[in-house]
Amino acid sequence: MSLDTSPAWQLDEQPVTDSWLIEDLWAAQAVGIVGGEPKCCKSFLALEMAVAVASGQPCLRRFTVRAPGPVLLYAAEDALHVVRQRLDGICRASGLTLRDADIEVITVPTLRLDQPEDRRRLADTVALREPRLLVLDPFVRLHRIDENASGEVAPILAYLRDLQRLHKVAVAVVHHARKGAGRLRGGQALRGSSEFHAWGDSNLYLTRQGEQLALAIEHRAARSTERVPLHLDTAGAALSLTLGTVPTLTAATSVAALETPRDRVCHVLADAAEPLPLGELRARCHMRTATLCEMLGELTRDKIVVRTAAGYALDA
Repeated sequence: MSLDTSPAWQLDEQPVTDSWLIEDLWAAQAVGIVGGEPKCCKSFLALEMAVAVASGQPCLRRFTVRAPGPVLLYAAEDALHVVRQRLDGICRASGLTLRDADIEVITVPTLRLDQPEDRRRLADTVALREPRLLVLDPFVRLHRIDENASGEVAPILAYLRDLQRLHKVAVAVVHHARKGAGRLRGGQALRGSSEFHAWGDSNLYLTRQGEQLALAIEHRAARSTERVPLHLDTAGAALSLTLGTVPTLTAATSVAALETPRDRVCHVLADAAEPLPLGELRARCHMRTATLCEMLGELTRDKIVVRTAAGYALDA
């Protein structure tokens, strides 16, 4: 018996607004990794996503939630009172109470996705709760396998992909990067098998340089973003991640010495008293026109830079 086929022009179309769970941050029903080295706030970012989807409020107060709904969370490394405290702080930063966020927390002490019984129990819980987003934090606490062995990692990731397809749920897995891998591309820095990077539809990678956090956003089927500055806000005992500002250059640092083209553009515009035309901006950034135009397009889409009749400026 032959396989079913269809002319390409008869395939269903998906409206652009239906292609995102969190616009520009996480695709609808995507599986993927929230990755980074230790102490890069990976868990905070995963909880920010959880609160945003569960409440319908913009993630990080910037990224619009297109498909709000219930969230199922398993936080394996933190005591339950710590999970509540962190969720409380994120809710307060968004002007919410924790009751406003439809989040169910899995409270079992262990969950091993290399064990058939635990896989079945998680699948049953997803079927019962019907979450829009499933957050598992971190991967290292979900198994007793060798993370470097593709043949052992792949079945667990395939199981999570099956959950996504069967229950139409997005899945975000927090996973560690290798220590000292901060200068590698996000997916290449992940600890263990290359299966992790290949698996994700949407991936978020956090890096830290001193006190400065940076977020890289990667999608399988949409535009990626190289570097979004973040910082951890403190208000009493409450903590939340917030989109950051570009740090000020010191006298000893030249524009050309900045690590990324994105940073160069932001610093030059921050120092400018008025909007800069393209030619002048290119000269101050010491950058090729093609590279500058690419960065300006990215920063404009991210609502960090605006184009005016007089030139380019930071979005106030």
